[in-house]
Amino acid sequence: MSTAQPPRRYAILGTGALGGYYGARLAHAGVEVHFLARSDVGHIQRHGLKVESIEGDFSIDRPHVHEDPADMPAVDVAAVCIKATHNHLLAKLLGPLLGPDTTVLVLQNGLEVDRDAAAVAGDDRVVGGLCFLCSNKVGPGHIRHLDYGHMTLGEYDPGRAPCGISGRLRRIGTDFERAGITVELSEDLYLARWKKLAWNIPFNGLSVLLDATTDRLMAEPPTRELARLLMPEVAAGAAACGRHIEHAFLDRLLDYTARMKPYRTSMKLDHDHHRPMEVEAIFGQPVRIAAEHGSPLPRIDTLYRQLQYLNAATTTPQP
Repeated sequence: MSTAQPPRRYAILGTGALGGYYGARLAHAGVEVHFLARSDVGHIQRHGLKVESIEGDFSIDRPHVHEDPADMPAVDVAAVCIKATHNHLLAKLLGPLLGPDTTVLVLQNGLEVDRDAAAVAGDDRVVGGLCFLCSNKVGPGHIRHLDYGHMTLGEYDPGRAPCGISGRLRRIGTDFERAGITVELSEDLYLARWKKLAWNIPFNGLSVLLDATTDRLMAEPPTRELARLLMPEVAAGAAACGRHIEHAFLDRLLDYTARMKPYRTSMKLDHDHHRPMEVEAIFGQPVRIAAEHGSPLPRIDTLYRQLQYLNAATTTPQP
């Protein structure tokens, strides 16, 4: 990727395990980053952002951190790092940040999440991202990076068509690569989102339902086999939508997970802390979209209904 142009101004909407990590990496590399935080904004203002990482610890002593998006400047790239359960807030969060050429980078799991951002900012502004990251927020302004961290970026198309690799996609990729993040540029964001679901559906879902970390799921033959059975069903959903996922890719995901350090998935953390889980984006949307294309996903639908029940039974109401 070309490095001739300087990095641009970024906003990070949601300074949690994902946004806090990637935003801090950008800021550490010299990018002007404005963080939107909520409960720990005062702590970050006083003490900065701290990142413990397998790739080396670092801190951002005086980050630009804000509690209200109205106090943030217009930016070149607004990265949506909140959970998809809060996408009803996007109009309020994104509105103040949109300049004439602002790109909205949606770093969320699930299907159709890019559409939510496009409804606010416009279809032509949106780029999607898939993050392969093991990271937790362990305290106010304190991120612990456990493993991995690479991301895939692709242009959004409201008709779900492949878009190729644009110049702005290359520029965003270059900004993250300068910050030490490995980036893959995808010509087909919709395929990339289905491929991410091949991991998210079995491991997020089973981690909640079985109260298990990834290492425990992989260590026991019955649960490893269940994950292996769920993955081809994701591939069947993708195929019904005109996207092909190779069996070799699914095998690599299992190997990748077996090598992963013990990890509580983001959905399990949400469940354990009585927060809303991203059940609709990760499970409901794939089930509905595949059904619309004549492909029922019975195993995934079973997980979906169980997670719906747990979500309603254990979630503390959110503002």
